[in-house]
Amino acid sequence: MASTEPATYDDLTFDVRVAGPRDGPPVVLLHGFPETSRSWTPVARLLVERGFRVIAPDQRGYSPGARPNGVEHYAVPALAGDVLGLLDEFGLDRVHLVGHDWGAAVAWYFAAYNPDRVSALTAVSVPHLAAYGWALREDADQRERSSYIGLFREEGKAETLLLADDARRLRAMFTSAVDHDSVDHYVSALSAPGALTAALNWYRAMTRDLDSTPPVRVPTTYIWSTADIAIGRAGAERCGEFVDAEYDFVVLPDVSHWIPEEAPAEIANAISRRRNG
Repeated sequence: MASTEPATYDDLTFDVRVAGPRDGPPVVLLHGFPETSRSWTPVARLLVERGFRVIAPDQRGYSPGARPNGVEHYAVPALAGDVLGLLDEFGLDRVHLVGHDWGAAVAWYFAAYNPDRVSALTAVSVPHLAAYGWALREDADQRERSSYIGLFREEGKAETLLLADDARRLRAMFTSAVDHDSVDHYVSALSAPGALTAALNWYRAMTRDLDSTPPVRVPTTYIWSTADIAIGRAGAERCGEFVDAEYDFVVLPDVSHWIPEEAPAEIANAISRRRNG
């Protein structure tokens, strides 16, 4: 991506990657754990070629200037508030909002409560929060896939285990779809003082309240991959029940959780199909 710009909101300063023509249709890309905005590079390159303006922040806890102390600062409403602040900072009335992993969770929540600011939504990997919550309650397969969250919520223990032995366990989360230089970048970013704790605070701030997130009312594409070890089929297939608008469910066979790196063209194509919102 072409440049990194600071964006300040509520005394927090975010590092934001920006590329593409200023007058292009704006697309905001929200990354997941344990990545940064760098994860969107393959998707952004394709979008810029198609004339989009791409804005991808390092989100709360990942940007060194936006790393408040305390779990309470990492609840989803605060994370969605950062998106609103970002849009205002860049002077954007409405955007195509895209999120992967935790970024998808934030995107679902933001779109549900701020439909007037979202022309279209593309959610990658994680389904609507109500569908995911249902799967956690009702589907044994999803509970097993999500069992790692219990460790991530253990303050201190999780940081120690993930960063031990040159972050061996953190590195092991990635498949070969994510290149070594990117993995090194993510490990370096999360090895900074307080960074991994801030990123894990997203998990520690989770509550059952997210299950009651309203349906979204904007044109939506949900992209799920069959080889995703974290997200099972049950919640993915129920996702459409929580979209009260035009909805596309895209299934990528044999693609891992790391869809932005492994199948960037599928994401770019989904965004392009809704170019006019």
